[in-house]
Amino acid sequence: MITTFSRTDDAEVAVTAALAGAAVVRDLYGGRLDRIDKGGGDFATAADLAAERAILDVIRAARPKDALLGEEGGEQGAAGAGRQWLVDPLCGTLNYAAGTQVVAVNVALRDGTPEGIPDGTHEGTPGGTHAGTPDGTPGGTARTAVAAVADPFGGEVLWTDGERAWARRDGADTPLVPSGAVRLVDVNLDPPFPHAPGFRAVDLLAHPGFVAGFRPRVVSSTLAVAWVAAGRRAAYVTDGGDLSGSVHFAAGIALCRAAGCVVTGIDGRPPGPAGHGLVVAADAATHAELMALIRK
Repeated sequence: MITTFSRTDDAEVAVTAALAGAAVVRDLYGGRLDRIDKGGGDFATAADLAAERAILDVIRAARPKDALLGEEGGEQGAAGAGRQWLVDPLCGTLNYAAGTQVVAVNVALRDGTPEGIPDGTHEGTPGGTHAGTPDGTPGGTARTAVAAVADPFGGEVLWTDGERAWARRDGADTPLVPSGAVRLVDVNLDPPFPHAPGFRAVDLLAHPGFVAGFRPRVVSSTLAVAWVAAGRRAAYVTDGGDLSGSVHFAAGIALCRAAGCVVTGIDGRPPGPAGHGLVVAADAATHAELMALIRK
């Protein structure tokens, strides 16, 4: 089936691409998969590669002039394009390879064109698996315009047009509503840890204030970032650098912002060129509680 999109329907491109990747991830689950060593204990599987191809096929057909940045395939397309699609085809590969169905398919569009016009071009050279220039954006002016995070085994895709955020299940869209009341905080314990010993996620988990106020969860997939927007986590915390242009985090950050969450680094400042990890909270009160613990 051939799907066509209007010039302004980037959100539907993101949703369709994420669902295409999710279908591949689901279909290949449980089989014997070749592994590609990436060093440091990390690896990709044949499912990562196949899902990325499926996603890129959708984007190329709909937006042939846009640049692409895939976790597995790297940068593709016009080097000077102002619009760049960030693709993480299988976030949670280690979970997946171990037979755990907690994974995400992340698709986000970083748009640096003056008016966000599809197929436009604008100076700026994205690179690596993190978008763009020293400030983390193509051309220094890009924003995450649209994003989609698909749960291959949960039967839904969480998406945003950059202004509001929804969950789509069986073709029906429901607005995302964050909630700090769940008190579950997902903490990423995977390296790197660039701000240790000043900040250690394991120390946060052991803090008496955290133990008294929250319950920790360790999903090891950026699906947990999207869950903050959906009201299934009160917050998400990770060490790191500037994650706003990361193929892993850009989609989840965009969802959370559109849903009304508070999004900062572990230093309490907005994610940016001097980025310090990520603290995403359902509301200002939850964010303030966590920041008080982190700063101690």
